[in-house]
Amino acid sequence: MTSLLSTEFSLSLSLYPNNHSHHFPSQNKPQSINFPTKIRLNITCTATNQPSQPQPQQQQHKHSKKSKKNETESDKGVNPVGFLTRLGISHKQFGQFLRERHKLMKDLKEVLSERNLMLKDIAYGFELMGLHRHPEHRVDYMEWAPGARYCALVGDFNGWSPAENCAREGHLGLDDYGYWFIILEDKLNEGEKPDELYFQQYNYVEDYDKGDNGASIEEIFQKANDEYWEPGEDEYMKNRFQVPAKLYEQWFGPNGPETEEELDAIPLEDAETRYKAWKEQHKDDPPSNLPPCDVIDQGKEYDIFNVISDPVWYEKIMAKKSPLPYWFETRRGKQAWLKKYTPAIPHGSKYRVYFNTPDGPIERIPAWATYVEPGGEGKQPFAIHWEPPLDCAYKWKNSRPKVPKSLRIYECHVGISGPEPKIASFSDFTEKVLPHVKKAGYNAIQLIGVIEHKDYFTVGYRVTNLYAVSSRYGTPDDFKRLVDEAHGLGLLVFLEIVHSYAAADEMVGLARFDGSNDCYFHTGKRGHHKYWGTRMFKYGDHEVLQYLLSNLNWWVVEYQIDGFQFHSLSSMIYTHNGFASFTGDLEEYCNQDIDSDALLYLILANELLHTLHPDIITIAEDSTFYPGLCEPTSQGGLGFDYYVNISASEMWSSFLKDVPDDEWSMTKIVSTLTGSRHYADKMLLYAENHNQSISGGQSFAEILFGEFNDQSPDSKESLHKGCALHKMIKMITFTIGGHAYLNFMGNEFAHPKRVEFPMPNNNFSYSLANRCWDLLQNEDVHRNSFSFDKDLMKLDEEQRVLSRSLPSIHHVNDSTMVISYIRGPLLFVFNFHPTNVYERYSVGVEEAGEYQIILNTDDKKYGGQGHIKEEQYLQRTISRRVDGLRNCLEVYLPSRTAQVYRLTRIMRI
Repeated sequence: MTSLLSTEFSLSLSLYPNNHSHHFPSQNKPQSINFPTKIRLNITCTATNQPSQPQPQQQQHKHSKKSKKNETESDKGVNPVGFLTRLGISHKQFGQFLRERHKLMKDLKEVLSERNLMLKDIAYGFELMGLHRHPEHRVDYMEWAPGARYCALVGDFNGWSPAENCAREGHLGLDDYGYWFIILEDKLNEGEKPDELYFQQYNYVEDYDKGDNGASIEEIFQKANDEYWEPGEDEYMKNRFQVPAKLYEQWFGPNGPETEEELDAIPLEDAETRYKAWKEQHKDDPPSNLPPCDVIDQGKEYDIFNVISDPVWYEKIMAKKSPLPYWFETRRGKQAWLKKYTPAIPHGSKYRVYFNTPDGPIERIPAWATYVEPGGEGKQPFAIHWEPPLDCAYKWKNSRPKVPKSLRIYECHVGISGPEPKIASFSDFTEKVLPHVKKAGYNAIQLIGVIEHKDYFTVGYRVTNLYAVSSRYGTPDDFKRLVDEAHGLGLLVFLEIVHSYAAADEMVGLARFDGSNDCYFHTGKRGHHKYWGTRMFKYGDHEVLQYLLSNLNWWVVEYQIDGFQFHSLSSMIYTHNGFASFTGDLEEYCNQDIDSDALLYLILANELLHTLHPDIITIAEDSTFYPGLCEPTSQGGLGFDYYVNISASEMWSSFLKDVPDDEWSMTKIVSTLTGSRHYADKMLLYAENHNQSISGGQSFAEILFGEFNDQSPDSKESLHKGCALHKMIKMITFTIGGHAYLNFMGNEFAHPKRVEFPMPNNNFSYSLANRCWDLLQNEDVHRNSFSFDKDLMKLDEEQRVLSRSLPSIHHVNDSTMVISYIRGPLLFVFNFHPTNVYERYSVGVEEAGEYQIILNTDDKKYGGQGHIKEEQYLQRTISRRVDGLRNCLEVYLPSRTAQVYRLTRIMRI
């Protein structure tokens, strides 16, 4: 049995609000201050009205009723099948699946709450995990590796020694959940003496440095005694076990029992009798000599005695405010720390985590590392400790822009954003690309391939380190500057996040992280993507949930990211990774192929993100259009703000490659672009994104323009055709859909070349891994295309096209190949026919009046032929019912052109 002597008692001071409960304290959490003492008693100190005291049965019953009431109130307004009811969909099996999923979510939240004070605390794991500076002149390291037997941090700061900074199983370094904890003490500089308080804290906040204010610790404590405590109170609060210790000596004498075996030999009745006799003996003593507590025996096996506080005294103590000002006076500033200590692990140090496993020793990149050099070409990967001095750390300058009512998103890849055949940097992108995006009229950027990945040719989708920006582009501070400058230009910054799978690399990724095969990922076939060679997350595991949910919050808190596009949801939602045929039957979305844990994760991710950051934007990329993607989670949905209509770009690609343009179906174009009318307002559309032009694909401009020669008549005709279709495709895709539109970098000026990352089959060439920005200055075709795209964005900014209600599509004619629809005061007319010119084509309008052309794809400034003359730009309605509408316009429609008319004058009849 353990001795009752020589141990420590811990007093937790809540120095910060919003306590996030985790296994160990971090620099932003309540800190544990340890007071050594030589006495340990098997006595539990509680207060009569503290919640930790067992409640009477009647009180427990009332509490149970209250909990039940709160549970009912929290469920108010929640309908697991609400969106099915709203849409009038009756499907018994899917409805039952949604109800069961709702129950699973409630159970999951209950389980998570058991290990976290508040459910949202699971999104703050990054404040504890990995490396963190602790105010008590040390660095704390925490890692989850349940399969390991020994853990050490190795790096150039300790000569890569696995024995210097380590923790062993069974020696306080490993808890019951598989978390390892290592403390790296700062090194005392030569000639300096240790702090008077061994729990001395230092303030690292920017521009805050008291240094030593000249007052000693004793003087500060004396000041607290004089100004804060009443006589006797400070003694009890400084060491609240002093009173039980004195009582112990009174009962058993100076040579009382020292072990539990000796204590068991004394009858409880005898101890209680001794105590009562002692109390009777001192009943006439002054109140100041009696302790502010009482001792009773409740007959519990796990508690010999309970020390019960005097209620009056306890209320008086609890009414006091915490003596934080005195505690703050004991803290020193950063300069004082630098004078006395050398960092345990200096900024820029390379490090890895060392595990001893049943299969032998291994080294890994820490899972929560925030800056990683992934290695490659025979180089060993390692993490880099990023803790720059305050005078060098990046300081945010700009606040986040307000979320606009319509999103015009510019999708970018930093590495290929430069004009030269090399990997561009964050700084290059900030200086050269961001001003172009602003000039082009977009209001958001979406970054792909930013999160650390080992192989550049994977475009960034085989992520290895989810908390690190890719070091090939620059430092974490370089990325902060990129985001900050974007905000300064009024641009939101979205990140394409890959939580659907991860790289299978062991040396730099999470695969076999602790030597086992079931740490972060499923084992067996389920743990491997069927076709991509990647690993599949085990979403049902508490630690995996914390890792992924905290990762989302990390990018928002650390880098001020404004939103996420969740990549390839079909890979995670289905055990077949989405590689199956779908007929649209709801049974396909609730059968045995569904990963319910993945759905619960997505629901939890959206709930936490929108709770913690109300202005956050989440976008779902799912080729299967899982039912309820953008429905509120309270109504049975997954809670996304937008979903990507992937089929639109696939349709355009198919048309351009396989279907002659005189055989294009107008009906298919409209039905594909509008999608489901129930969710059209939540739809994000794009004509082409990066998928159409990366690794073996072709950009639309490459298909349409080809290798043209300005001197050849056939080449000129082909070029005019390609330019005309390119503008029409962009215009109808932009104006017919929901409130969000996306364009991939370079497509706004019809980039003529595909993207091809360096890989073995092209001899690792960078010749196609860049963007030809010089075409904007040197080529009329691309300059004109950019001018049109810019005016298209301006159309939305001035006329609020995307933010309006969905268009009323009243004219779709497959034989004439004409499409017309109305959106607000705007009339859109498209003539896709390759040869037919319509002199007076009738299209219906509701309002009688004058309509003015405000955008014309055939305008000469856009490289068009200018067939519509200036006097034809203004049209007056004819009172004739066409397309089911009361009035009509007879418009001139050249072949392969589109016009936007605006109602400028209303005529009342």
